[in-house]
Amino acid sequence: MTVMETTETMEPTESGTDICAAPPQARRRPDGRDQYTISEVVAFTGLTAHTLRWYERIGLMPHIDRSHTGQRRYSNRDLDWLDLVGKLRLTGMPVADMVRYAEMVRAGDDTYADRFALLEATRRDVRSRIAELQDTLAVLDRKISFYADAGRPLASERSR
Repeated sequence: MTVMETTETMEPTESGTDICAAPPQARRRPDGRDQYTISEVVAFTGLTAHTLRWYERIGLMPHIDRSHTGQRRYSNRDLDWLDLVGKLRLTGMPVADMVRYAEMVRAGDDTYADRFALLEATRRDVRSRIAELQDTLAVLDRKISFYADAGRPLASERSR
C-alpha cells in the first residue's frame, strides 16, 4: 500500500468528500487530468509553497511528479494526503511522528500494527485535550453566567 492509497479509506462526509480544517477546496479535476501546480495547491490547501517543498524535503510528502521543465505536478491523491496531514497537524501530532507515519505507509502492509499504535496514541492525546477544553469551557460558562447576573438588580432591590 502506498501513502496515497491510505487516503482512499478515509471516511467520507455526507457530501462524499473528506473534510479538513483547510480552506474550502475549489473543484478538483478528474483523475487522469489532475496535475496541479504548486500555486494551485497553495490555493487548495492554504499552505505556503515553502511548506509544501519542506514537506517533500523531510519525507512527509511522497515523490511528487514533475513536468518536463521540472515543475512540481500534484495529483488529487497528493491533495488527499495533504488533507490527512492537515488533520494530523490539528491533533498536535509532532512532525517527526507524521514523517514516521508516512514512512510506515510507504513501507507497506507490514506496518499496520505500528500505524494503528501511533494513531491510537494520538487519539488518546486528542481526547485528553478535549476533556481539558471541556473543563475550561465549563469554567468560562460559570464566569459568564456570574457576570451576566452581576449586572441585574437583586430580587430584594426589585421589590422596593
